[in-house]
Amino acid sequence: MSQVNESQSLSNRPSATSSGFALEPLLPAAKSVTGRGRKRTVNLREIVNAILYLSRSGCAWELLPHDFPPPKTVYSYFRKWNKQGVWQLLHQTLRQQVRQKAGRCRQASAGIIDSQSVYSTDVGGAERGFDGGKKVNGRKRHILVDTR
Repeated sequence: MSQVNESQSLSNRPSATSSGFALEPLLPAAKSVTGRGRKRTVNLREIVNAILYLSRSGCAWELLPHDFPPPKTVYSYFRKWNKQGVWQLLHQTLRQQVRQKAGRCRQASAGIIDSQSVYSTDVGGAERGFDGGKKVNGRKRHILVDTR
């Protein structure tokens, strides 16, 4: 495997600790650790880097640069972790850590909900709706923001 471009590596970002991969404790253990299955042959940091690269760039799985593990390997880890709820756990844990570093409660205690009616084009389709309260042809978008 080739070297990963430094701008794409998690090791150069502040979120990775100097002692190792900051997300590793949140990822499932290898089956070989639990006594069954074969040893893991890929670096989890490389898998996460590849998934984040795909998310950021929007490219197809098969167009993943050769600096990363094979696309089928990356995709299989992505699917497995998605089914196990690992991404939700990662998101929740990292969000709580960011809130705590900012001096806020780990969980949001209150929120504000707002909506906005947005005009759309005259050419209709499945994307066009009608807001009866404001008599607006278009879309209505909603947002929820935590206050604490």
